[in-house]
Amino acid sequence: MARARSNHPPLPQPALDRNPNPTRLGRVLRWFRPPRRLKLTREGKYFIGITFGVGFAAINTGNNLLYLLLGMLLSLIVVSGVMSEMSLRHLTVVRRLPPRAQVGRPHLVEIEVYNHKTRVPSYAIEIEDLRAGQPADKRCFFLKISPQSAQVAAYRRNPGRRGRDRHIGFRVATRFPFGLFEKSRELSADGDLIIYPAVDPIRLSSDQGGVKLGLDGNLGRGHGDEILGVRPKRDGDDPRDVYWPKSTVPEQEVYRERARETRRDVDLHLDSIHPGDTPDDAWSERFERRIRDLASRSVAHLKRGDTVSLRTSTGERVRAGVTHGADPILRFLALIEPTAASRARTEAPPPNLPRRAPEQPARPAA
Repeated sequence: MARARSNHPPLPQPALDRNPNPTRLGRVLRWFRPPRRLKLTREGKYFIGITFGVGFAAINTGNNLLYLLLGMLLSLIVVSGVMSEMSLRHLTVVRRLPPRAQVGRPHLVEIEVYNHKTRVPSYAIEIEDLRAGQPADKRCFFLKISPQSAQVAAYRRNPGRRGRDRHIGFRVATRFPFGLFEKSRELSADGDLIIYPAVDPIRLSSDQGGVKLGLDGNLGRGHGDEILGVRPKRDGDDPRDVYWPKSTVPEQEVYRERARETRRDVDLHLDSIHPGDTPDDAWSERFERRIRDLASRSVAHLKRGDTVSLRTSTGERVRAGVTHGADPILRFLALIEPTAASRARTEAPPPNLPRRAPEQPARPAA
């Protein structure tokens, strides 16, 4: 539900231009394109049909009452156009995207509308969020936007695929006041949202015998935070690690033995080269499943405290640790695209050839 917000008005947005570099014919057609789009509703179609019927009867019969009724019907059309235009004018729309989104997990997108008019409110405003290459299926409705005030609403969206979700603008429409016509205009507002791949819960195998995965070290005695066990105190031990509850006998103090902190590295590989010029459906499905599996494994290793390195067949590499979190790897997997085998061979760096020794100048004969 929309709610009011009293803050500074956002900057006005220019009219939407789908083609930033139009041709000469496109510029001419854009010049003659009306700034508003008008669409008849179901009630509007009935109303227009009744108006034509009354007009036809008035012309054939010459009845003054029918002419009066025809004038009233036409005046309602004029009033509807004027009032809907007043509602659409001087509106600014701002979108607030979440910092991150994930496949299969719903997220909220906030839409704020500010009415710059000083005296006239806007009624029955419907905002449609436009995305490039996708149908517009999310709308927010605002019943009333008072003068010099803002209303905020949000819609919920559950993305179905990973990648870059590019928002290009808004479609602002209204059916005020009679619901006979739907008048709309378009505003530009670019915004990108990175959709991370889905992450499934994975239970990694427990470490046995002190052996870790990948390039991990072994668990041993050291100065970490984990307690490995207790033992009698030796010369040179830190007195701060004395375990006093067990050190009851004089000259027989018990010492807490700590585990050594080891860095655990895990290497993951993604085959991003597909045969042929374009990948087929079966290969694309396997590729998406592999990305989902790598994302799940990376998150599981990072939760366990490992450092994860991910590389592709084309040489791209990303690394993430506990301090960075899973965002670098998930963003990398969200934007990765398959590469054709022919293109990968063309872009591959040349092999390292053996360096030739510099030629020595010939010595003069003795």
